Amino acid sequence: MRYLFFLLLSIILVSCNDKETQKPIKKPEPIIIDYGLTFNDFKVVKDSVKKGDTFGTILEKFDLQNRNVFDIVAQVQDTFDVRKIQVDKKYYAFLNKKNKKTLEVLVYVQDRINYLVVDFRDTTQVVVMPKAKPTTIKRRTIAAELDGSLSETLDRAGVDAGLAVNLANIYAYSIDFFKTQKGDKFAVTIHEKYIDDSIYVGVDSLEAAYFEYKGKNIYAFPYQLKGKKIEYYDAGGKGLKNMFLKAPLDYFRISSRFSGKRFHPVQLRWKAHNGTDYAAPHGTPIKTTASGVVERTGYTSGNGNFVKVKHNGTYATQYLHMSKILVRKGQRVQQGQTIGRVGSTGLATGPHVCYRFWKNGVQVDPLRMKLPNTEPMDRSEINKYLAYIKPLKAELDNAKIKTTE
Repeated sequence: MRYLFFLLLSIILVSCNDKETQKPIKKPEPIIIDYGLTFNDFKVVKDSVKKGDTFGTILEKFDLQNRNVFDIVAQVQDTFDVRKIQVDKKYYAFLNKKNKKTLEVLVYVQDRINYLVVDFRDTTQVVVMPKAKPTTIKRRTIAAELDGSLSETLDRAGVDAGLAVNLANIYAYSIDFFKTQKGDKFAVTIHEKYIDDSIYVGVDSLEAAYFEYKGKNIYAFPYQLKGKKIEYYDAGGKGLKNMFLKAPLDYFRISSRFSGKRFHPVQLRWKAHNGTDYAAPHGTPIKTTASGVVERTGYTSGNGNFVKVKHNGTYATQYLHMSKILVRKGQRVQQGQTIGRVGSTGLATGPHVCYRFWKNGVQVDPLRMKLPNTEPMDRSEINKYLAYIKPLKAELDNAKIKTTE
């Protein structure tokens, strides 16, 4: 019995001794590499830009090794406009592991791809480097039926919902997206951007699209005619966008319409009014309603400061009573481009723009006309366009539509 007691005691003592000698195995620290830096080599402080922060006040939080903040900001300014740092944008301070107040590298994150590196490790200079994470572009075609809004349907397909805004702009003259219905079909061929080939960033560009709307298939293909910007055209080469905007201002009220005779408020007599008056605050941007070439600019006692734009051999428009002219004669302008600002120069009782419209050299009322879509392609271009879109259209047509249950 005594032997058994000592045997058990020996086993217990040996077991306790083993537990004392055993040490927990320390797991290796994971290596973190981002923004071209190994985080493990530094003491890393992550923060974000607060309201009232400047690039200089952010730097002042750290030991800059006797460097002058003003000189550093001036050097950074040569590469990056420090006034453009934005509230809530992230930045990383990479501090010396031994002296944890000494700033060695500062990384300001502009967006998911672009960032700015300010490197203090060279004692003779501060190195400023705008950088971007490596990205790849992947192409895919998506086809679906609307179930809810367009953005919700795209989101379920794993597509950046911001594409919905782009599509709404492209089809603004063809589709009323407030009147689309569940089951309306669409397909898009898009290029999407990824960081390091795996992290989805969003849609980079749209290559082709179609919507089945009210029984019609409406295609959209981006295409650039020689000397012009990219526009969207349908399967027959007809532009999706109207050639003319509805008005030369974003916000306005019509103060006087085109009429054969009206009582002029300044001249105090009855006369024809061959334009449409849009009242708006002084300085409001005036936009050319269609692309073209500035035919005339100048001043007359009646028109005040004015701009006349020739759009093609058929159409021209004129904008009167400007406070400021922002284009010159002979300049090519794009639809929607600001060409001047609202004023009350010439015979005007208050700030407005008198918008005049010519068709074949005769002034007409654009609000009563059926205006053309984007200027059609000429014959020399249409065949090239149709050959270009043929495989893209076939791809959309053959895409398998995902039906809703």
